[in-house]
Amino acid sequence: MTDRITLTGLRAHGRHGVYDFERERGQEFVVDAVLELDLAPAARSDEVADTVHYGELADRLVAVLTGEPVNLIETLADRLLAICLADPRVARATVTVHKPEAPVPHAFTDVAVTMTRTRTDRTAEAGGAW
Repeated sequence: MTDRITLTGLRAHGRHGVYDFERERGQEFVVDAVLELDLAPAARSDEVADTVHYGELADRLVAVLTGEPVNLIETLADRLLAICLADPRVARATVTVHKPEAPVPHAFTDVAVTMTRTRTDRTAEAGGAW
């Protein structure tokens, strides 16, 4: 599949992290999401209903970012992938979670986790009931 919808640099304040001060103060998280799906139906019809509405996708991703805290950005990325793959038209998704304010005691620009999953991966994880 070569068709993609890419949402880059989605920002939201979340309270994820291992340390108490991360949960208390929170920090900015930045997400990049790439959805792979067939965009030919949308290109032909020129109707938003025939594609993934990236504004609505952003709303759902921000709800996860600002929602229930998790310890690891790996867990956060997995939850965001579930949102991306919830639309049955999406065959594969890649999510990168950036944590630019991570508590690292050295000068750095960014810490990020990138995960990719396919619809088949998610079906297998759910025991075929996804």
